[in-house]
Amino acid sequence: MIRPMLLAMLAVAATLPAQAADHHYTVRSRIALGGAGGWDYLAFDEGSRHLFVTRGDHVEVVDVDAARAIGRIDGTDGVHGVALVPSLKRGFASDGKANAVTVFDTESFKTLATIQLHGQKPDAIVYDSASGHVFAFNGKSSSASVIDPAKAAEIATIALPGRPEFAASDGAGHLFVNLEDKNQIARLDARGNRVETTYALPGCESPSGLAIDAERHRLFSVCDGGALVVTDAGDGHHVATLKIGDGPDAAGYDPTRHLVFSSNGRSGTLTVIAQQDADHYRVLEDAPTQRSARTMALDLAHGAVYLSAARVGDAPAGGGRAPAEPGSFAVLVVSAH
Repeated sequence: MIRPMLLAMLAVAATLPAQAADHHYTVRSRIALGGAGGWDYLAFDEGSRHLFVTRGDHVEVVDVDAARAIGRIDGTDGVHGVALVPSLKRGFASDGKANAVTVFDTESFKTLATIQLHGQKPDAIVYDSASGHVFAFNGKSSSASVIDPAKAAEIATIALPGRPEFAASDGAGHLFVNLEDKNQIARLDARGNRVETTYALPGCESPSGLAIDAERHRLFSVCDGGALVVTDAGDGHHVATLKIGDGPDAAGYDPTRHLVFSSNGRSGTLTVIAQQDADHYRVLEDAPTQRSARTMALDLAHGAVYLSAARVGDAPAGGGRAPAEPGSFAVLVVSAH
């Protein structure tokens, strides 16, 4: 007779994604970019297979298949993130120091316009297909700037109940943004340009990266203290808390392979989590990457994860990020095959 515990173990194994169960995620290659300056978020264009890598005062464009940089967008002072609008072949870069958004052509990489914002220190930036608008989230002024991408103009400002970090769209008219200083998620009406409600994030300190499973209505927030919190996007109830690595800054969700990712810069790991169903999750591994690899983008077609990183020294005694070795910046290509 098969023991009940064994039956339970077999049932769990059967629900794990085949790719995750058969292979470990490892760094398969590095795309050396070098140069000075810091970095923040990445954005991947599935159609062109170009990776947009933010680098402090410019954005580098990488052809991931050729494994080399092919373009550069300058004039993005303090750039944090990039939002892509494929139908217009335009990209939008949030320039934190300039309180502006740079609009560029995603084929020629030429700058088309600069939008001066009413908000201060734009950081996260996302495109919402339901409203057709780009939203830049302003960290210093706790607001969101609403941009009409066709007109390249700011058309509204939304006051937020806390300091925004990363955001995600469900493609059905709702935006979600982590509130770093409140340990909450704000849910926005993307068409009405207003805050609908906030959700508590129990056990989550200073939430940063945010990803969404739009089909199952689940939000994934990465938090200080080594926690990833799963929240119901519909009513805000707490679903699960998973243990992740130290120093996360980005979260990702692969709907094909039903995997959740957390890139952990201080521990130099990528936490890989299997989604068994909407309410059940299991940590598969903390795959070694590199210290400082805290931000990422997913290549859903190939199942790869792209991470920005550089060789770093020891962190300052008074806190803050460790200094990067000049010329050591690269994009890590991580995959399970």
